[in-house]
Amino acid sequence: MTIKTIGIIGAGTMGSGISQVMALAGFEVIMMDIKDEFIRRGMENIKNGLNKMLEKAKITAQQKEDTLARIRTTTRLEEMANADFIIEAASEKESLKLDIFRKLDSICKKDIILSTNTSSIPITRIGSATKRSDKVIGMHFMNPAPVMKLVEIIRGRDTSDETFAAVTSLTEKIGKTPVESKDRPGFIVNRILMPMINEAIFALMEGAASKEDIDTAIVLGTNQPIGPLALADLIGLDTVLSIMESIYKETKDPKQRPCPLLKRYVDAGWLGRKTGHGFYKYEI
Repeated sequence: MTIKTIGIIGAGTMGSGISQVMALAGFEVIMMDIKDEFIRRGMENIKNGLNKMLEKAKITAQQKEDTLARIRTTTRLEEMANADFIIEAASEKESLKLDIFRKLDSICKKDIILSTNTSSIPITRIGSATKRSDKVIGMHFMNPAPVMKLVEIIRGRDTSDETFAAVTSLTEKIGKTPVESKDRPGFIVNRILMPMINEAIFALMEGAASKEDIDTAIVLGTNQPIGPLALADLIGLDTVLSIMESIYKETKDPKQRPCPLLKRYVDAGWLGRKTGHGFYKYEI
């Protein structure tokens, strides 16, 4: 299949990051979100990301300008009719994603692939919202997308070999490393990472240690670049909670239940770096 234009649903942290990756790799990008303010914020994220690359001499000024010129934005989902490939990167809410895929199925050309950046929602379930489940697949980028090399590729029950091969090829073309995962709760990374973060929050709630000591112990004791609580703030506590709830819903395993302290923080609007307050405080 020939892919020239990539439609990306969502201009948040992941959507804007993926848009930057795709445009830098030479693809035309249509980045869509529901509000102009979300799009403006997403474009600022992209400009800041490209400026950092320019400062580190990873790209030239011309590459920066060319990359920005390849991105056009819209608040109309109907614009996805002009795309050759779709990456959905909306909020991690199952009902929202299913609704988006139902609409995309009727809007988009019948032969194009609809991929999702979901962190934990079953691909088979998302595919069932369409009449092209053979062309629905998980394409899970890591955060921050311009930096992280991994892309998990997840096949649903009906995902065809041709769809899998096309997405694997695209992943390699943009300089990422594809890893195949079965359609299991949390896939690979989040199946392992999120329970670790959740357990760190339990340790904090139960008074096992301070947040600083928990993070320091994991960084120095396991050679991680960042502690689990600081990482939760970076990811977004609402996203961590959504993923843990999804894993718990699918497995019904008591050890996967989200920590009550995590729920309280999300209820309070303490979502991490993006709100200026999570387990730590930040300037925004």
